[in-house]
Amino acid sequence: MKMTVIGCGYLGATHAACMAELGHEVLGMDLDIDKVHTLNSGKAPFFERDLDDLLAKHTASGRLRFTASYGEAAEFADLHFIGVGTPQQTGTGAYDLSYLFDAVTKLAPGLSRPAVVAVKSTVPVGTAPHVAELLHAHAPAGDLVEVAWNPEFLRESFAVEDTLRPDRLVLGFHIEHSWAERVLRQAFGKIIEAGTPTIVTDWATAELAKGAANSFLATKISFINAMAEVCEKSGANVAELADILGHDIRIGRRGMRPGLGFGGGCLPKDLRGFVTRADEIDAGEAVGILREADAVNTRRRDRVVTLAREALGPDLRGKRITVWGAAFKPETDDIRDSPALAVAQTLHDLGATITISDPQALDNARKLHPELDYAQDPIAAVKDADLLLHLTEWPHFSHIDPKRLATRTHSPKVIDARGTLNTDQWRDAGWITRTLGRV
Repeated sequence: MKMTVIGCGYLGATHAACMAELGHEVLGMDLDIDKVHTLNSGKAPFFERDLDDLLAKHTASGRLRFTASYGEAAEFADLHFIGVGTPQQTGTGAYDLSYLFDAVTKLAPGLSRPAVVAVKSTVPVGTAPHVAELLHAHAPAGDLVEVAWNPEFLRESFAVEDTLRPDRLVLGFHIEHSWAERVLRQAFGKIIEAGTPTIVTDWATAELAKGAANSFLATKISFINAMAEVCEKSGANVAELADILGHDIRIGRRGMRPGLGFGGGCLPKDLRGFVTRADEIDAGEAVGILREADAVNTRRRDRVVTLAREALGPDLRGKRITVWGAAFKPETDDIRDSPALAVAQTLHDLGATITISDPQALDNARKLHPELDYAQDPIAAVKDADLLLHLTEWPHFSHIDPKRLATRTHSPKVIDARGTLNTDQWRDAGWITRTLGRV
C-alpha cells in the first residue's frame, strides 16, 4: 500500500519506518525542514534503539522518504496516519490539540478523492467528531473522507519492537464495517496475520485506550512508590516487597519497580490529561486515585532532595553534587519531565553546584538547563563531589567499580534513587549509601 505519516517525532518517524519494513510505500511529512533532511539521510533526529537501521534501510530502498509539503502528502496516498504531538497545555492538565487540528486543516484541502485519516495522537475522549467535522468541511471529497482512531502503545527505547510486534491493535470507527476498517486491516495485514489481538471498537473507546492504559501504569508505579514511603518508616525493604507482590499473577512484576518515579512525554501528560477530561465530563470523582498517583510521583522527587539535605546539611551552598542520569529513563535521550533533571534543578536552586553525566541526553539537557554542569564520563563527573545521586538507571552505571570512585570524591556518599546499585559492594568500597524504600 501507499500511505503517509503526518508528524515525524518519536511516534511518527517510528511508525513510518516500521510501515516501510512491513512492505508499504511510505511518505513521512513534517513541517520542520531540518528534521525532514535528517530523516531523508537515513537518521533520526533523536535516539531510539534500532530506528536508524530501519530509516537507513528504507530510505535507501526507496520505500520511505520525507517531505514538508501537505499537498504532496495528500496527493501521494489515500491512507494518512496522523501522529503529531498533543502536549500538555501550559498551566493546566489539558491536552493541547492545536497541532492536531492544524494538521487536519492543512491536509484536508488536498483530499479530493476518498481517503482514510487514521489518528494515532493521544487525545481526550470526544476529539474524533471534531476531527471529522474539520475534514468534511475543508476536504473537497467531503464525507468520502473517513476518520479512524488507531492509538499507539509504544515504549520509548522499545518503539520499533512495539510497532512491529504489538501486544494489541486497536481500531476505532464511527460505524461498523466501514471502508476505513478494510483499509486499516490491509495496512496492518502482516501484524494481524501474526496473531496480534485486534480490537475493533468505536471512536470514544479507542480515544480512551491510550490515556487509560498510561494512567493505570502510572498508578501501578506510584503504588509501589507509596509502599516505599511505608517501608522507609517501618524498616522494611521495598525491593523485596515488590518481588513478593509481583509473584501474584493478578499483579505481576512488570512496572512494579520502586524508585524515583515516572517521567517522559507520555505517562505524566496522559495521567493529567485523563483527569482533566474526566473533570470536564463530570466524572472527576471516579479518578481520585489518579490524582493521588500523580501526587505520589511528585513526592519521590521531593524525597531525594530531602535525603540530599540530610546527607549534606540543610544549607547546600558550596556543595558539589554529581547526578548520574539526565534522560527520564535509560536507552533514550528524551528529557521531557525527567525526574533526574527536576531533582538536579531543585538542588541547583538551593545553592548546590550540579554536574550531570548521561550517555545520550547531555545535549538535550544542556539546551534546557545551561546553568548546570555536564560531564560525558561518569567517573570523571564525581571528582571532588560531596554527594553522588543515581537518578537514571543506565545499566553501565551499575557496572562501575565503586572502589575507583571513592578516592575521587570529597565525600563518598551516594543516594540510589533507582535501586539498581549493589549496596553491599558500594558499602564495602567505603561509601555511605541510601536507597529509596530501604533503611
